[in-house]
Amino acid sequence: MNKNLNPLNWTKKQQIIGGAVAIVLIGVVTTGIVNHANHQAKVRKIEALKNKKIKLCNDRAEKARKLEKANAADSKKLLDIAEKTPTDKNIKLAEDSIFKVKNAEVKKAFDNQVVGIKNRVKLENEAKTAVSNYQKDAMNQNKYKTAQQEISKLTSSYSKGLKDSLNKQLATSKKQYDDATKAQQAKSASDSKAKTADTNKQQSDSTEATNGNSNSNNANVASNTQNTANNDVASSSNSYGGGSQNNYSQGGSNTSQNNTNSGSSNQGQGDSGQNNSNTNTNTGGNGSNTNNNGSNGGNNNNNQPQTRYVGWVSVDGVRRYSQTFNTLGEAQSYVDATVNSAEVINLGFEHSIRYGVEPA
Repeated sequence: MNKNLNPLNWTKKQQIIGGAVAIVLIGVVTTGIVNHANHQAKVRKIEALKNKKIKLCNDRAEKARKLEKANAADSKKLLDIAEKTPTDKNIKLAEDSIFKVKNAEVKKAFDNQVVGIKNRVKLENEAKTAVSNYQKDAMNQNKYKTAQQEISKLTSSYSKGLKDSLNKQLATSKKQYDDATKAQQAKSASDSKAKTADTNKQQSDSTEATNGNSNSNNANVASNTQNTANNDVASSSNSYGGGSQNNYSQGGSNTSQNNTNSGSSNQGQGDSGQNNSNTNTNTGGNGSNTNNNGSNGGNNNNNQPQTRYVGWVSVDGVRRYSQTFNTLGEAQSYVDATVNSAEVINLGFEHSIRYGVEPA
């Protein structure tokens, strides 16, 4: 070992210098250690801040994800309500909730669903209007076909209940129209048959009246003959003289009795009977005879059957409004006025309204 390297062999000056150098070296080493420690602390601090920031971002992302999920769930719930009960209020609530949804694809799907609900409501209202128009004018077959076409457009599962109800209403109105038509045809046939029977009866009564007048004239002729004979007897009786009977004494005259026969008057169900008046005047001396035959009246028959009609309006299957009329037109006018009244229109928003006309 070199003696100069051994601190024990150093001079005092060398020892002082060596000690100073050692102190400097120790300081440098210590400073290095301290700086390293500080650097490590700073690195750890930065890492901690970075981790905290990352955690905060993750928390915010999770919160946003949960909020998006909640908003989508709320929108779906409100859309389901709008599908089942598509009022303006429910549709507006669904639309407002969709604005909170951030996911573009989900938002687009929800918007399309709202458009579908609005289109379905439009078709349902058009079908309701078409059925109502036909019910007010059940004899218009064009309106019947239009109603059928509008109902066929209701293809949504949410429209099934309404579609069944409208089909039932349409079938009921069609049946009422068919029944009314059959009843009118039956009435026309019955009126024609009754008119034919009345005409035949009048002809029969006229024939009987003619035969009756002929028989009455024959009876009057016989009566006049008998009166003439009676007058002859009376003349013979009046010319008695001196207890002996003379036939037709000279200058003698006899005026026979006047016979007036009034026929019977018979009035039945719409028929006026025969009035026969016969006046016979006989003058014995001259043998003259006057015979006046009576007059015969015709027959009147006004015993015709009459059909009446009932106009009615029902609410949920119960007839709330009903009135009977003598003609089909009056009954139809009553139904039209009732259905178009403010009371029935307001009831139609929440109840099933039906109406029709049928024979009483």
